Amino acid sequence: MRATFHRTDRIAALLRREIGALVHDAVREKLIPSVSVSDVEVTRDLAHATVYVTALVGDQGKPAVKELNEAAWEFRRELAHRVELRTVPALHFKYDDSVDRGERIDALLRAPIEPEPVIVKPKAPRKAAAKSAAPAKKKAPAKKAPAKKRAPRKTAE
Repeated sequence: MRATFHRTDRIAALLRREIGALVHDAVREKLIPSVSVSDVEVTRDLAHATVYVTALVGDQGKPAVKELNEAAWEFRRELAHRVELRTVPALHFKYDDSVDRGERIDALLRAPIEPEPVIVKPKAPRKAAAKSAAPAKKKAPAKKAPAKKRAPRKTAE
């Protein structure tokens, strides 16, 4: 079976590469906190592109996305000069927390498992006085109901 490559996938890959370079330059110039582009999704009509970014420091992710969304028009303008598209999609930056979730799961898997403590209760000594004071009553065995006798079968002679 032949694989299909859609135009939106090719444009998303192109935008991921170019926006990644633009964001890297902005991080190097200290305009935004340290983030990197993880993925780009483009709508079918190529009007909007959602850019997912991950923060290298977990606390800086949300503020960085806010700054990126404020500067989205500048990134779009620079993209128009770098790529040959009739219209450059509007950029929407979102924080990609999959790396944070992966690190959390990894930390949980690496954490040592502590066994639960076993609490053994000491047995209480038997009291001899309680045993002799109240004799236990023995239960009589249950009586079984007598089995019903069947009438002999009549056979046709």
